[in-house]
Amino acid sequence: MTAGIASRVAMLALTGSLVMSSPLAVASGDAVVAARQASMKAMAAAAKTVAEMFDGKRAYDAADFRTAADTLRTRTGPVLIAEFPSGTLGAPSGAKAEIDQARPEFEALARHIGGLASALAAKAETAPAQITSDMRMGAMLPTDGGSLLGKRPNAVHVDPAKLPAEHLLHLILQDCSSCHSKFRRKVK
Repeated sequence: MTAGIASRVAMLALTGSLVMSSPLAVASGDAVVAARQASMKAMAAAAKTVAEMFDGKRAYDAADFRTAADTLRTRTGPVLIAEFPSGTLGAPSGAKAEIDQARPEFEALARHIGGLASALAAKAETAPAQITSDMRMGAMLPTDGGSLLGKRPNAVHVDPAKLPAEHLLHLILQDCSSCHSKFRRKVK
């Protein structure tokens, strides 16, 4: 499971760096696109911080965990939806114009990520001085039903507040990957 988190964090970090380095987006002067890109970069950095703490690549610090989780919480859900208004999609941005055609699906993903991020931030508010076993992903935890073939129709849905912090991060990264694969074009 740790390798999956690491690969998703690497993808998000790469996405953030590609988005921010796009000369087209910077040259466009589009404030909405620039703000959206800065927000994505901040979320990627926050997710990387938390993932590295759980992977042992960064020393765990409860205050840093709270800050990173709060960054994810404040930039997802309705805030994330508002960062993608019509007229700011497509070139030069990496956001596909298809977001408008699939707006309900896009907004559902943004709200789902927001719910997960809020649960993670709530856990971070009471985070102990060290990572404890109840913060870790455990064997046999129910997931959202994802598979290579898509979501299972009878998937078990668990209250995010009942999931360990590491599992919440994993689900957030899974949602980010889903959204990027459907709604983000590669900027060359």
